Amino acid sequence: MPSEAALSPAAKPSLREVLASPKMALLMVLGAASGFPNQVTESALQAWLKDVHVSNTQIGIVSYVALPYLLKFLWAPLVDRYPLPFLGRRRGWILAAQVLLAIAIVLLAFQDPATTLVGVTACSLAIVFLSATQDIVIDAYRTDVAAPAERGPAVTAATVGYRTAAYVAPAIALVLADHVGWRPALLVLAVLMALFAVATTLAPEPERRSPPPSTLRESIVAPLRELLGTPGARGLLLLVMLFKLGDAFSLKLFTPFMMDTGFSKTEIGVVIKIIWVAAAIGGSVLGGIWMVRLGLLRAMLAFGVLQAASNLAYLVLALAGKNYPVMYCAVVIEHVTHAMGNVAVVALMMALCDLRFSAFQYALLSTLSQLPRYGLGWPAGWVADHAGWPSYYVVSFLLGLPGLAAVWLLRKRIGALDVPR
Repeated sequence: MPSEAALSPAAKPSLREVLASPKMALLMVLGAASGFPNQVTESALQAWLKDVHVSNTQIGIVSYVALPYLLKFLWAPLVDRYPLPFLGRRRGWILAAQVLLAIAIVLLAFQDPATTLVGVTACSLAIVFLSATQDIVIDAYRTDVAAPAERGPAVTAATVGYRTAAYVAPAIALVLADHVGWRPALLVLAVLMALFAVATTLAPEPERRSPPPSTLRESIVAPLRELLGTPGARGLLLLVMLFKLGDAFSLKLFTPFMMDTGFSKTEIGVVIKIIWVAAAIGGSVLGGIWMVRLGLLRAMLAFGVLQAASNLAYLVLALAGKNYPVMYCAVVIEHVTHAMGNVAVVALMMALCDLRFSAFQYALLSTLSQLPRYGLGWPAGWVADHAGWPSYYVVSFLLGLPGLAAVWLLRKRIGALDVPR
């Protein structure tokens, strides 16, 4: 753990200072830029395909367009090694990705999934690739621009921005699609995506700058050697993959489940998503507070139990049918515990990183943590179509147990990560 993590509370900015800081406002906007395109190819795309009567199995297969999020570590060294000749080492890549994202969303708007899924799939794949590239550079920019004492608040600002945009994008798409159709809805999203590019051009260059690595080998080999040299590395990397497995399965087909249960796109886009975002932000706050008191090991055990059990709330909703009180409770319980579990696994990944190589190492660990999310599309769709939604959420609960078992088996290693090094 870095020595600056031991800074006294007095060295850290207060909540009021964080909210008033232009730097934190900027990081919040960039966090929103990261979250915005993600949901275009998740909730919005799933609802569009559901509208034209594409099966859950096909929707699950199309969800594999999200694979570039999983593989972004492969080209991250290229982005780091070769800056574009404008707006500095980081902002040039951010601006390019945002402009191309807006264009790709426009192209998606002019596809017809009722006729063929080829055009929709190709455009969605381009959106995900560009979005993943934007994420790589925004993560690097946030690392460069935040002083040591600002790193915690910087992550908070980015999370709030991301969560807000992850709600706004599908909410706008679903509500507009209900009233004026999918093409106008997606064109509005493209315009909003382009507006993030304006903010990027106005952003300052980081005060602390570092030159690009001299070779690609330097940017790859040393971080990998350092990460894999961690005691018990293989077990800990497996834990990173397994800890959110049940949650990943539970949320994979959230929108089709809600639509099959009887909720309209407007209800999903406005009411349910508002509850989702509020619960996720609240869970992040609770998780952060309790992490301090519990420590990494006990937090992973406690949050792991809660996030696995919370998947059964959707089982109750699946059995009850369209029932607003049950739906409200299920969404709140699941997303509060989901956010708490996310705090724990992010803390684990941060503990595994060496600060000299944290950008590349964190990208790799992030990929491992998201592997289940992007690999469960077809199994999730198959279970939903062939076993039904109640069985689907029983499976999601069972998939949460291997991660808990891994935490217990690796408890000594996890406990050691809480000791400052």
